[in-house]
Amino acid sequence: MTDTLSLDAFAGILGPKGIATDPDDIAPWLRDWRDHYQGQAAAILSPANVEEVAACVRLAAERGIPLVPQGGNTSMVGGATPPKDGSALILSLRRMNRIRAIDPEANQAVCEAGVILSTLHDAAEAAGRRFPLSLGAKGSATIGGLISTNAGGTQVLRHGTMRGLVEGLEAVLPDGSIYDGLKPLKKDNRGYDLKQLLIGAEGTLGIVTAATLKLVPEIGIGATAWFGLASPHAALRLLRALQARLGPIIEGFEVMAEEPVRYVFDHIPDTRPPITPLAPWNALIEFDLTGFGPDGRERLETLLGEIIADESLGVMDAAVAQNETQARDFWRIRETIPEAERAAGFPIAFDISVPIEDMPDFMIDAAAAATARFPGTTATSYGHLGDGNVHFHVRAPRDVTDRAAWLHSTGEEVRHFVHDLVVAAGGSISAEHGIGQSKRAELGRLASPARIGALRAIKQALDPQGIMNPGKLIPLASEG
Repeated sequence: MTDTLSLDAFAGILGPKGIATDPDDIAPWLRDWRDHYQGQAAAILSPANVEEVAACVRLAAERGIPLVPQGGNTSMVGGATPPKDGSALILSLRRMNRIRAIDPEANQAVCEAGVILSTLHDAAEAAGRRFPLSLGAKGSATIGGLISTNAGGTQVLRHGTMRGLVEGLEAVLPDGSIYDGLKPLKKDNRGYDLKQLLIGAEGTLGIVTAATLKLVPEIGIGATAWFGLASPHAALRLLRALQARLGPIIEGFEVMAEEPVRYVFDHIPDTRPPITPLAPWNALIEFDLTGFGPDGRERLETLLGEIIADESLGVMDAAVAQNETQARDFWRIRETIPEAERAAGFPIAFDISVPIEDMPDFMIDAAAAATARFPGTTATSYGHLGDGNVHFHVRAPRDVTDRAAWLHSTGEEVRHFVHDLVVAAGGSISAEHGIGQSKRAELGRLASPARIGALRAIKQALDPQGIMNPGKLIPLASEG
């Protein structure tokens, strides 16, 4: 536990608004979003600017006090939860929530780490631009957390992950020094790219405090379509056909098995199927028709009609949203799948990636293998087909009355089994949610010695005291 004198020293840096020590105020931030991990912390530090972050980190380094950076606390892998022993303090970036600048002509925004994603969306829209990354937790996820996990979302197909959207970065390193790399240099060959090293580091190498982000023009003419398909193989054929005929105008291409979509209709009010009957597999597609001219929508609908009529593609049915409200309703189905699955009872969830061309086979074969290995279970998936990211879920048998006990007795075996399938397919056990604490041991078990050795060497070089987000990402010596 952190001693009183140290807490007083942090309070001297931050003032009364910048530190919380009341257990009731701290309690909501000690559990992860998925309710898998419970930590302890004597205080939450809430700096208001980068100088205060740096002063807190310097003090923590001097006294050997670990810090857990936290934004919206939406981590899916326990990446922002403090250790159980109460040895660390939470350093919250939520007060650092200013959008420092938006430059529509340069297509750039400078945001502090605590800016909520939906707030940036609104500000960019007001400036006639947009930030092309969206996900279900956009109302609570923060820019700093999205950078620290290299978030993906539904528009990676066209615009890439956060790595491709961050053009400059400001961060505080483990010794309390400030890395000022906000200037968006297109060319910079001064050695290792510290910006890219910090992106995806999950707060283990420093604390992201601000970023210069890439904006893109608004969609002048857009269209949203829902396709019913017989298989994920048909979905990939559809994607390739659209890309061949339309070029790079597809903003997003999501593929969903029937089961997770039905959970939405069962548990999320005011949702309804875009097509009936619901198909075994479904694709949600977003198009940017701005360059197609005023008749772009008509041209698209004509092309989609031709594609639907092509029996070789395996399209069963389709619907094109007739207005923005209907388009939002389509996307609400996709974005609320995690919430709906939580309401239905958490499955064992996997955020994995495989080569795009192998994704349809994996979605079918891995589900069959899992259900055969664990009788009575069901296995389904949904994900970002265009970038090979699958959210693959295994659910306990229906006759299991104590799901917590089943997860405790069987969950680790299921995780090992599915992750082994992923590695055999040449994939990754973490596509966009990070490693956090939930996948750390599996990374140690499955990653190559070269990867593990490099991760540990970088961590030791930049954070020799191990005070930055302890217990996350880097496997222990016993784990690899």
